[in-house]
Amino acid sequence: MEVDEGENMAILGPSGSGKSTLLNIAGALDIPDSGDILFEGDRINEFSESQLALFRNQKVGFIFQSHHLLPQCSVLENVLVPTLPLKDSNVKKECFSRAQELIKKVNLWDQRDQLPGTLSGGECQRVAVVRALINNPKLLLADEPTGSLDRENAQGIVSLLMDLNKEFNTSLIIVTHSLEIGSQMTKAYNLVDGQLVAN
Repeated sequence: MEVDEGENMAILGPSGSGKSTLLNIAGALDIPDSGDILFEGDRINEFSESQLALFRNQKVGFIFQSHHLLPQCSVLENVLVPTLPLKDSNVKKECFSRAQELIKKVNLWDQRDQLPGTLSGGECQRVAVVRALINNPKLLLADEPTGSLDRENAQGIVSLLMDLNKEFNTSLIIVTHSLEIGSQMTKAYNLVDGQLVAN
C-alpha cells in the first residue's frame, strides 16, 4: 500500500478483517511481523522506542471512534495535550496560536473553555480532530471516526477531514464501514482475507 503526500484514502471491510491493525501499523502503534513501513524514506519498523514516540507525536495524528478527551480538561486544554512534551517555548507559543486558529475553524471557539461532558458527540469528535492536527502531522489516521455519530454529524466530520486534508496537504487514511464515506475518498480499498483490493 502506498499513500502519497496530500492523498486521501478509505479502507473498508467487515469487523475483524484487520482494518484497525493496518492503521495501527501505519501509525507505528503496532510493529509488523514481517515487511517494512517506509515513511519519507525511513524504515519506521527499525526505529528505537524513543524514535517511534517522536514519530507518533510529530508526524502522525490519530482520531478514533471514541474521542478519548480528558474529562477534566477544557476544549483548548485537550487540544494542547500532544504539545505537553515540547520544550521549546517558541514552538509552544506557535502551537497555542495554531490551537486557537483550528478551534475557530471547526466552529468551537465559544466552547473553548467548556469541559467535554457539556458538548455533543459531534462537537467532541471535532475537538479530537483538532487535537490530532495540533502538531501539524504529515499523516492523519482516522479509525471509524464517525462510528458513534448520527448521519448528519458523521458527514460533518468527513467533510471537515477532507477540507483539512486539502488545506494542510496532510495525507488522510480513514477506516470505515460506510460505503458512502468510502466513495468520497480519492482511493478506496477493501480489506479481504488479509489483502487490500482496490474498489
